[in-house]
Amino acid sequence: MASLFRPALDLMAQYAAYHRDRRNIATHFVGIPLIVFAISTLLARAEFSVGDTPMNAAIVAWALSALWYLTRGNLALGVATTVVNGVLTALAMTAAQGSMTSWLVIGIGSFVVGWIFQFVGHYYEGKKPAFVDDLVGLLVGPMFVVGEAMFMLGWGRGLLAEIERRVGPTHLRDLAHP
Repeated sequence: MASLFRPALDLMAQYAAYHRDRRNIATHFVGIPLIVFAISTLLARAEFSVGDTPMNAAIVAWALSALWYLTRGNLALGVATTVVNGVLTALAMTAAQGSMTSWLVIGIGSFVVGWIFQFVGHYYEGKKPAFVDDLVGLLVGPMFVVGEAMFMLGWGRGLLAEIERRVGPTHLRDLAHP
């Protein structure tokens, strides 16, 4: 596994190398948030206290990932990813408050559906998911999706240009002639 502590640009470019087909990127806009939501939903029931403060494993996972995103050298991207993951975690904690059955159906169901979207996208890409070669890709995925959304809104033109210089522009892969 390559270093966990590489800068955002290097992480994004490596991840982007596995995600150049626009259909793959589009499926990731659904799949990755569903997976983050699912993991947070499943972790939210692992509750404990720190002093008098109620806590759960979803909050701890969010806080640790936030620390990682905020220290990758691109503060705007780190803050945006942390906020998006925080919203997904807050929604997940609400979903986890239902019955045991609803908690498991929502958590496991969201996880499975999220991965189905991921694998459909990689069919279009014609490449395996990035995490197969580097487990850090599991953390980079949410940052990549947030970054792609920000690029669509006009933010980070220099970052996008450097990613495209390294791995090329996005495209639609011809499935008839792969």
